[in-house]
Amino acid sequence: MQRKAYVTGTAALLAVLLAGCTSGSGSGGQTDDANPGDAGSATVAAQPGKYHSLPEPCGAVDHDTLDAMLPGIKQITDPDQRDKAYRGEATLTYNTERKVGCHWKVESSDATDRLSVDLERVVSYDNTVSDDDQAQKLFQGMQTAADLPEPTASASADATGSPDSPDPSGSSEPSGSSGSSGSSGSSGSSGSSGSGPSAAGATNTPTPKASASGGTPASPDGSGTPSDSPSGSASADLQPRVLTDLGDEAYLNDELNTSGSTAEQRTVTVVFRTSNVVVTLEYEEQPTATGTVPDSKEMQDRARDLASQLADTLNG
Repeated sequence: MQRKAYVTGTAALLAVLLAGCTSGSGSGGQTDDANPGDAGSATVAAQPGKYHSLPEPCGAVDHDTLDAMLPGIKQITDPDQRDKAYRGEATLTYNTERKVGCHWKVESSDATDRLSVDLERVVSYDNTVSDDDQAQKLFQGMQTAADLPEPTASASADATGSPDSPDPSGSSEPSGSSGSSGSSGSSGSSGSSGSGPSAAGATNTPTPKASASGGTPASPDGSGTPSDSPSGSASADLQPRVLTDLGDEAYLNDELNTSGSTAEQRTVTVVFRTSNVVVTLEYEEQPTATGTVPDSKEMQDRARDLASQLADTLNG
């Protein structure tokens, strides 16, 4: 009986020791689990971008839009060649999940037109920087490189989509002061004479005439001067500017190449960002006849319409 009691006591002692070891390791496990939790809450990963893929760019532009921007397509008589022109040519890329593009080139009896569309999906590899922030950084670098002029009152009104109001600038009697403000644009397109631009309504109405091509030089008007025709931008609302009605942020650039003896080539570029995707649209026209200036307003309107369509496609 005594030996049995000894064995029972020994077993009880071992049970107590095992229980102590188990409780000690459990408390240690709780301490270890707490540390990773604290570290994880201290570094929260930035949010990923809205877009995880990109649309097929050559199919993102419909035939009606291509007919308007590339009028030479309708002049192609061969059906196979015309279909090929509509399809465009995809830009060479090694990762269609990150960057895609398409470009078209069509010649007509009046001009050679080119159109390119490029889409880039930005991904941040820094856990502290979101995809959107990284895309915004890329966009702002492109806008800085574009070197847009300082916005004027009429350009700001056009960017927001509201009609221009020439009365505030044209109501004052002293024409010299209003003329000096009109010539302050970086492109020098708002009339070089002091009295012409100060007339009410001269800011908007003559603009299409001063920049129209159609194979004939711009017709003279109240604000037009011989220097307005080569520049092709007689109004500040057509100069390069920020756009506030497209995507999260956008800008438009308009350049006219007047160098050399060949016909003048105009290039209209629209760049916009929506979330973590940056879209670049470039539209060029070079008339066949020397001295013909492509219509700035017409090209800008077409480019902005296509940019809006692409934004709608992304938002799908």
